[in-house]
Amino acid sequence: MSGFIANGSIPAAAEPHPISNDGWWPDLDGEAVRAALRLDSSISSMRLEVALVNAVLSVNRELETYQLAQQALGYAGLADVPGPLIQGVSRPVHLYLRAVYCTAGAELAERYRSYDSTNTGNANAEELTPSIDEYRRDARWAMSDLLGKRRTTVELI
Repeated sequence: MSGFIANGSIPAAAEPHPISNDGWWPDLDGEAVRAALRLDSSISSMRLEVALVNAVLSVNRELETYQLAQQALGYAGLADVPGPLIQGVSRPVHLYLRAVYCTAGAELAERYRSYDSTNTGNANAEELTPSIDEYRRDARWAMSDLLGKRRTTVELI
């Protein structure tokens, strides 16, 4: 039997693994990330895992001061930080996951651009650029919202 999958579905063996975090920040469900970012089987589970680990490292580093402040207030994990519940999950957790998902999405979109160097690939790369910028913006906004900062971005000409 051939390993070719005509419909592009993800074989059971290729399902992403859970990504364990540091114990204070929430773990990630690779399958939920794949669904949220609408990733097909062209993105391998290993590539997704690498992007998620990198995103977790990056976002955790940027939010380290926030984490330390919350720990000083006695919160054992982000899920313990007070906030309104949406779908049974607190606002801080939703914002953190959005920051991580979008950071990983930006990395994957950048890497995907390099697969095809044909004219079609170059045109697709140009179409992906807004998505990359939008992923980065959404990640920044999620972190700003979590920190209680304004979303204003000023660029000098």
